Amino acid sequence: MSDQDRKKDDPCPCGSGMTLKNGKCVMPDVTFTSFFMALNSSVLYHLGELADPQTGARQKDMMLAKHTIDTMVMLQAKTRGNLSREEVELVETSLYDLKMRYVKARA
Repeated sequence: MSDQDRKKDDPCPCGSGMTLKNGKCVMPDVTFTSFFMALNSSVLYHLGELADPQTGARQKDMMLAKHTIDTMVMLQAKTRGNLSREEVELVETSLYDLKMRYVKARA
């Protein structure tokens, strides 16, 4: 299938999570949710729960996991009163889950 045959928001052929717009692969729009979920994935990676996509190796870095959780807590405080109900639920449930995973990984 050529680039001209693809629809506007088709996935990029490279499989990177980007979308095809005007015949070019572009990154998705940055939203609070996508940014927060990227931080969430970073914590899971540093807890050793997600493998490195290139090597498949799992590594633990508890200091970076804690730092990223602390960053997310700071974002929670700084955005208080400015998020939608769905965003507040995402922040609260994500942080609770990550903190529990962190405690479990420390044990």
